[in-house]
This record gives sequence, C-alpha cells and structure tokens, in this order.
Amino acid sequence: MSDEQTDTGTGWPQPAGPARPGGPAGEPDPRPDAPDPDELSPLAPQGPAERELVDEPAVEPVDDGATVDLSAVPRSGEPVAGSDGLGEPVGESAAPAAGRSRWSTAGVMIAALLALLGFTLVVQLKTTSTDPTLGATRQEDLVRILSDLDARENRLQQDIRALEDSQRQLRSGEQGRQAALDEATRRADELGILAGTLPAVGPGLTVRFDAGAKPISANRVLDAVQELRGAGAEAMQISGGDGASVRIIASTYFLDGDNGSLVVEGRRLTAPFTITVIGDPATMRTALNIPGGVVASVRGVGGNVTFGEREVAEVSALHVPIKLEHARPVS
Repeated sequence: MSDEQTDTGTGWPQPAGPARPGGPAGEPDPRPDAPDPDELSPLAPQGPAERELVDEPAVEPVDDGATVDLSAVPRSGEPVAGSDGLGEPVGESAAPAAGRSRWSTAGVMIAALLALLGFTLVVQLKTTSTDPTLGATRQEDLVRILSDLDARENRLQQDIRALEDSQRQLRSGEQGRQAALDEATRRADELGILAGTLPAVGPGLTVRFDAGAKPISANRVLDAVQELRGAGAEAMQISGGDGASVRIIASTYFLDGDNGSLVVEGRRLTAPFTITVIGDPATMRTALNIPGGVVASVRGVGGNVTFGEREVAEVSALHVPIKLEHARPVS
C-alpha cells in the first residue's frame, strides 16, 4: 500500500490529505468554530450548482451530536408520497403551476362579482337619481302631489276640449262666411252682367239686319230684342256699320235716326245693325223665326235677317252704372 493511502478500517483505501480536525471518526470537534460534521458528509452537495438544485425543506434544529438522514430529503424531480400513496413531483414548476391555477379561478370569480356589484350600483343610482326630492318625501305628501297632478290633468283636458270646440266653431263660421262671400260674388257678377257693367262671354249667336227698300226701323230692332230676352238671352249688345257698339240692358231705348240710322241710348248707329247675344243659340233662333215674327216682318219690307252661331260670343260693351234715387232694398 502506498504512503499516500491510509487504512480506514473498511477495507477501502482512503486518500491521503489533511487530517480532519477533531478526534476520531464519529466524535464531534471540540473547537467552537469547527464546522458541522454533517456538512462534511459525502452525501451533501459538493458545489454551488448542486446546492441550488436541491430544495431543502426547513428542518427543526437538532441536538448537538445528532445526525440527520439526508437520504430522506427528496431531490429535485423525485416524487413525494401523498395521502393517496401516489408520487407527486416536487420541484420549481409544480408549486407555481398549482398557484397560477388557483389564482386564475379566484381572479375570474372576483372579477365577475365586482362587475355584478358595479352593475347593481349603476342601476340603483339611475333609479334613485331621477328625482332625489321624491325619495325623501313622506307618503302623505306623495299622495297630495299625485292628487294635484290628477286635478291639473283634468283642467288641462277641459281646456283642450274647449279649444277644440272653439276651433270647430271658427272653422264652421269661416266656411259659412266663405260660402256667403262666394255666393255674394257670384250674385254680384250676375247682376253686373244684367246691368251691363261687366263684360260677358259664352255660347250664342249674331243677328244681322240688312235694310231693303225701306230702312230697318227702331220698332223692328226692339221686337228682336224682346224676342231674344224671352228666349233666354243673358247679355246683348248692338253694333252699327261704323263699328260703334252699345250695351243693351233693361232700360235701353231705341229711336229712328235720319238717313236710316238708329239712335240707341242717345248714340247714333248706322246700318247695317248687328246684335250679339249670349244664350242658347237654337232657342233664340227659333224665337226669331216664328211665323209673323221678326224675320218675317223684316223680309216683308224688303230687308233680310242672317244668323251666325258662335261657340264663344263676346259682349264687351259696357253700360254706365245707374244711380238709384228712389228705390231701396227691403231690410
């Protein structure tokens, strides 16, 4: 055996080196600053890397001289027997993973509870913030306020009905006034046409008188006017050969002038004479052609009467309005 090896009593050679301080093997070192014999155990980690890989659980302090069985301490990645007899790996990843799982579930539950609480608070605030004064009002006051609101609603409904009635009356009165105004306007137009103060248009005919051996007398023209009125003539005017026209109304008179002329309403007209009349053409023509009537009498003295029907006959000559001195409407 070499000088560098010593007999340990176990049959294995022990490499030579500095003598371990203290007494024989198994006896503690009596020096105060002596290291723990357990730290010198060959089962303990021999380097910093190995010590970092071992998760050493906290152990209760042991009495001096007692030894700790390091073989019972699980190394990293070794299973630890649980209550169910199954091994569970122990290391740096097992505990954090379980913690993250527990924290994620708890976080979701807490977030859901907080969201529900916030929603409830918002709804309650919106409900109670509508009218903060009513929330603190007594029940008797609330009943009184409700009664006042009902009474006010009834008064407003009555006002609405009254206004609607007034509106209907105004509308009916306006319609009545408008109808009366329209009727008055229509009547005034009719009277204006009859009085000769308004021009008129409508279906009718023209009647021309041509003299023969004797001139057309005023009586023949007046007879023609009377026959036309009896046949429904509504407006008439007479024109001379020189183009002058006179409106024929109820008070119009006819006189014989010199040289075959005719004086109508103080105005002298020369032959031939033409009467323009508005009315039913067929009826008025028939009235003039009756046996022994106007046409027959004119032709009997050598004259002639010709007719011309007009879809639109125009009576444009106007008469000066007549001032009534004695007649008054019956009130």
